[in-house]
Amino acid sequence: MNTAEVLRKAEAGEGLTVEEVKVYQTLVTPVKHTYGKYGTLAKKYLEEHNPAKLWTIENIPEYLHGVDAAADRMYEAMYAKLSASDQFKKNGDFMHDLQVETEIRNRIDTEILNEIVYVN
Repeated sequence: MNTAEVLRKAEAGEGLTVEEVKVYQTLVTPVKHTYGKYGTLAKKYLEEHNPAKLWTIENIPEYLHGVDAAADRMYEAMYAKLSASDQFKKNGDFMHDLQVETEIRNRIDTEILNEIVYVN
């Protein structure tokens, strides 16, 4: 069986026989994509709550990496803004500073989830 012909048929979307599928699987190794926290959450959300949108996304890995990148940008911008506000000033006391840091992270996380991850 000609491997070039099997690859051509697979790329063209033509039907493959069982033998051709086995040859194709030996030729092409699947690519495992890893996503960050928010890309993983977005994928899980789409799989569970909006599978139709997941099917309409042309390039799912690119979309999920974009979710991660947008979340990172939003995190950086919000962290800079919130840490500069008077409400979240640190005073040197470890427990107080830890509470302030936790509150900042929780607010940012909630905003990212609502604005980027859990959207229809």
